[in-house]
Amino acid sequence: MGGAGLIMSEATAVTPEGRITPGCAGIWNDEQVEALLPITRFIEQQGAVPGIQIAHAGRKGSAARPWEGGHHLRNEEGGYDIMAPGNEPFDSDGVRLWKTPRMMTLADIEQTQAAFVAAAERSLQAGYKLLEIHAAHGYLLHSFFTPLANNRQDEYGGSLENRARMLLETTKKIRDVWPEHLPLAVRLSVADWDDQGLTVQDNIQMAKWLKELGVDLIDCSAGGASPASRSSLGSRNADQIGLAAGIREGSDIRTMAVGAVTEAEQAEKIIATGQADLVLLGREMLRDPYWPFHAAQILGVDTKTMMPVQNAFFVG
Repeated sequence: MGGAGLIMSEATAVTPEGRITPGCAGIWNDEQVEALLPITRFIEQQGAVPGIQIAHAGRKGSAARPWEGGHHLRNEEGGYDIMAPGNEPFDSDGVRLWKTPRMMTLADIEQTQAAFVAAAERSLQAGYKLLEIHAAHGYLLHSFFTPLANNRQDEYGGSLENRARMLLETTKKIRDVWPEHLPLAVRLSVADWDDQGLTVQDNIQMAKWLKELGVDLIDCSAGGASPASRSSLGSRNADQIGLAAGIREGSDIRTMAVGAVTEAEQAEKIIATGQADLVLLGREMLRDPYWPFHAAQILGVDTKTMMPVQNAFFVG
């Protein structure tokens, strides 16, 4: 109603153990599809496009909700077993509980890829028109790609090509079931912001591989692979916008820019100067759900077509 062109359901888990917290949404069964249908229909009725981001939390799963501390939960507290490329916990600060994940077998990898495919199929049934694969922020697919979390010695570890294998195989299988006429996006941590981690050049190569598989958009975020791999969460500096520009220029693929975009002129400049093709807002839209409408007013755009559907009630 506030004028957004795309409404994205973030981090929707492909399996129960793929949730970040017990409070996270999922799309691993048909009942969830039925629950989501009224939401996607409503979004389209207001003139926006419903999108969904499918994800698996990997070693960052089984966490308490952020306002409850964000630490790992024991199973008796409502937590669950977690798995990852290796068996190293996300952190080991000696103060809070950090669960040790189970190292994934080849059978686990195959089953998880199948869960992503099934989630993509259910997303289509639920009425979503844009699908995004979450491969950032230290969650499962990113943790396979980054050397900060992947120390495997098999075909899914070691070289850049091997570490990319999990995401590329998963993406190819999803593209095979996701309609060609609907956009497929991948969220990447374009920089790990750690000298031992992924660089922009590594992710330019990944973006090229993804484009060859039929990916249409790269959602350019950063960080999150390890406690030392900082992110811009809480930052008021839009330090991720340049990452979107780097991927767009280096791999000739459309990009989405995210992170600390708060002003109308700022968002307009990102598009007008070719730094990205779409601008995504999260926290600012929570602060002001009518941000696109207000931005249009600031930029001098005719807002008559953006007005929400009016309902008139008369009391006799």
